[in-house]
Amino acid sequence: MKGLKKVAISLAVMCSILPAAISAEDDISTEWQKHELREMGMNTIALPDKVARFVFDSGLTFEYPDAIRGIYVTGHSAGGERFNKLTSLLENTDLNAMVIDVKDDWGNVTYVPEEGSPYKDIGRPYIKDPKALLKTMEEKQIYPIARVVVFKDSVLSNNKPEWSFKEGNQVWKNGRNESFVNPFVKEVWDYNVGIAIEAAKMGFQEIQFDYVRFPEGFERRDDELIYSTGEYKDDNVDNVQKRVQAVTDFVAYAKEQLEPYGVKVSVDIFGYTATLPEAPGIGQNFSKISEHVDVISSMIYPSHWTPYFGIAKPDLEPYRLIEEYIKVEKTKLNELDSPPISRPWLQDFTASWLGSGNYKVYGKAEIEAQIKALNDNGVNEFLLWDAGNSYTEGVDYTP
Repeated sequence: MKGLKKVAISLAVMCSILPAAISAEDDISTEWQKHELREMGMNTIALPDKVARFVFDSGLTFEYPDAIRGIYVTGHSAGGERFNKLTSLLENTDLNAMVIDVKDDWGNVTYVPEEGSPYKDIGRPYIKDPKALLKTMEEKQIYPIARVVVFKDSVLSNNKPEWSFKEGNQVWKNGRNESFVNPFVKEVWDYNVGIAIEAAKMGFQEIQFDYVRFPEGFERRDDELIYSTGEYKDDNVDNVQKRVQAVTDFVAYAKEQLEPYGVKVSVDIFGYTATLPEAPGIGQNFSKISEHVDVISSMIYPSHWTPYFGIAKPDLEPYRLIEEYIKVEKTKLNELDSPPISRPWLQDFTASWLGSGNYKVYGKAEIEAQIKALNDNGVNEFLLWDAGNSYTEGVDYTP
């Protein structure tokens, strides 16, 4: 029937079950969507193109703060005793948001999904009751952001080697014993978008995608590893541009698929990508990714820069490093028609591995210096990273 699209609900069901979050403008294409519709007992029918769009309602209400000032929280911390300490930190300071691992750096989901979920087997009971967790955050008005690690995924790589990169007959691992899945494989896109949708249905207000890239230094091994280039195989561009296109396309696809759930979409990105046309190995193009997100979160920890911006030892000069970076980023964002919110990741840890003379102990003064550098340049949002979730006490986070 020309001009009609397949939609997996009838008008009567649509009017009575708003959480289905499906409109006649949506193609029911992902395996996750098909699974959910089967679970809801819905059959596919044809409806006219122009039908009102319904947005999913989790039942929780959060107000977007004046500006997000957040911290990173692991699944273990969110589900354990540390959560009480972290909520106390937010209640007694100007911090107001948490970025919580929903899919972690190894590929585990940090809670146990319901029976029938396609992610049941990768669930870990770090967060015993995610709905109760979010209810507590609603009561305290702590803005919840779900972190979903995308292409770094040892669990999926081992379960689906054909979706990964192989070295001979084995799944390739980097020096930290981690494996990546292949951004060219669209089944990988759907797998991660499905997890993001589960987080949105729980009540998370934003999905933050991390590791939206190929492995570091991929340009040195792209001709050595065995992997599919999928639909990008015949693109008449070089390998660098194929990688950039695949990564950018995933972000655009994820944003579109999450639209009915009313969540913001953000992406973590290497800070140095804003200083280059694009990062050739990993496929990140700052401007192209920024065109498809609500928030861009550059990881600009001073410790992670080699000599840059004329600063010989960046970790020793947090204010200057952040200031020089944000000037470059603002120039890039100002070139876009609809730039996203800038919400960089800042450093709340000490990089002692840099060696004597190359690092300093990061405390109150160093964290405030980074925040001030952002504020002095018109950026009022930020996130703090400490892998162990032990954040510095006594910091003034006031904008």
